[in-house]
Amino acid sequence: MTTLIATAPLAETHANSPPSLFLPSDPFHALVKSLSLVLGPSSGLDSADVDPNDLIALMSIYTSNEKEWGRYALADLKRNYTRNLVDEGNGKSNLLVVVWNPGKGSPIHDHANAHCVMKILKGSLKETQYAMPDTADGTAHQQPPQVTKESTYLENEVTYIADTIGLHKITNASATEPAVSLHLYTPPHAAHFGFNLFDERTGKRSHIPKAGFYSIHGSALRETSNGVQ
Repeated sequence: MTTLIATAPLAETHANSPPSLFLPSDPFHALVKSLSLVLGPSSGLDSADVDPNDLIALMSIYTSNEKEWGRYALADLKRNYTRNLVDEGNGKSNLLVVVWNPGKGSPIHDHANAHCVMKILKGSLKETQYAMPDTADGTAHQQPPQVTKESTYLENEVTYIADTIGLHKITNASATEPAVSLHLYTPPHAAHFGFNLFDERTGKRSHIPKAGFYSIHGSALRETSNGVQ
């Protein structure tokens, strides 16, 4: 069953509109607009004309207010986490509100040669970073991914990762409380071309053809026998 973490919607006139189509109604939607504008003249962070520090700075300035982003925070207790699309940045990014159920987390994964800026909106999240496996020699030798860094991020803190840094996994260490984070991916390669998961014991890589969404602009997608469509 789909539930909302918060039930404070935006003004009724904006309730069904993607945030990029109207004037910002609150600081959260001003952030959404600002991120899109920063990426507007570029092709995303694959090009040298956008500094990821600009995006990190914008995310850092915003002070989380659940009344502003709550309509996007759709949760599902049957899942470890839900990926809720807020904005597509004129096709140059994906901005997601991710809801993490208590005690749950992601597998170890890469970022499909994209850049990820993450801000904690509620609760706290633990990030474990791993060295990128060396597959250049083409050998089939498998071993657990090597941990390089562990960090815990609290509400309103911001972090950044890309494949040049390594792999990571995200965990909600709380056994009782959900956590919520805001993620900017640019370019949106994972949604278009997929990404890779890595087995925590063997390091074996598995390709996921496409990173899907649980909801878009606050509306849950219908489920099929194979999961969310």
